[in-house]
Amino acid sequence: MFKFLSRFGRDVGIDLGTSNTEIYLANRGIVVNEATLAAINNKTGQLVSFGNEAKKMIGRTPIHIDIVRPIVNGVISDFEATEAILKNFLKLAGEKDRFLQFRRAVVAIPANLTEVERKSVEDVVISAGVSRAYLIDQALAAALGARLPIHEPTANMIVDIGAGTTEIAIISMGGKVISKSLKIAGEKLNEDVIRFIRDEFRLIIGEPTAEDLKIQIGSAMPLTDKLEMVIQGRDNSNGLPKEVTVRDIHVRTAISKSLRTIVENIRSVIESAPPELSGDILKNGVFICGGTSMLRLLSEMISRELSVAVHLVDDPKTCVVRGTGVAVERFEEFKEVLTYPYAPRDIKV
Repeated sequence: MFKFLSRFGRDVGIDLGTSNTEIYLANRGIVVNEATLAAINNKTGQLVSFGNEAKKMIGRTPIHIDIVRPIVNGVISDFEATEAILKNFLKLAGEKDRFLQFRRAVVAIPANLTEVERKSVEDVVISAGVSRAYLIDQALAAALGARLPIHEPTANMIVDIGAGTTEIAIISMGGKVISKSLKIAGEKLNEDVIRFIRDEFRLIIGEPTAEDLKIQIGSAMPLTDKLEMVIQGRDNSNGLPKEVTVRDIHVRTAISKSLRTIVENIRSVIESAPPELSGDILKNGVFICGGTSMLRLLSEMISRELSVAVHLVDDPKTCVVRGTGVAVERFEEFKEVLTYPYAPRDIKV
């Protein structure tokens, strides 16, 4: 049976993210981009909805429906929910072919996962219907997605600022020279905004509203044109609905500490690099990707603080999954950067 799947099955690249899950079908491109969320009936345990449909339900569900985030900071926290939504995402990926089988998947993971957490990722992908799962560090996947020459003897510095984690790495000759993984990223910025609005305006808001504020009027540095946004929430003093106007300076103040932490960690990675690679970074610059990297003036802020050029990659939100797609389409070329600890290194699939 496995030989049959090896010959006729399709290959996929998977970015199992904290906020979004993206699936790249080999030789077709990105076919799934959905929220990593599950709506579950807590009385029956059944999956009610998943993905973007479940996202619409946040803060609006009856008492018997729970909105579950099965991935927290890049780590699987709910195996059953992750398996359920991944099965459905794979069905969406193969909707044009009801007999489509998946023989191999390359899955992007944060660098700081333990062996148990890595095994959990592999198990959930296989349980969802893929014959074999190979793991790749997010930073390496991002570098492949950005089309950086990772096999050359020169420094390629990539910073992937996603929802749950920020992955910082210097890559040379097909491997990571130095790297760091932070649990400070887009969702932490949302929490900062929620806390600031509560303290400054005595207003309780949910994560969707905080996310909208960050996207619509958020920035890393002062803007030429002042922005503002009207939001609604619950008054913290009397529990009644309330409306306030939030300005860009409020959001910038809320997220400034977390952004500073990210910048300081990028600085520490550069300072720890060998001198020759430091020169390469000065020449080549730093490449940033991930949904949070699209925050206004973030690349300019990092460049100013570190005195190096900072480049925002094309289509930064899909950079990692495109990298898994490159790895799975050119498997023999990149298999040395993949992890499959339960099979010999020279295995042929």
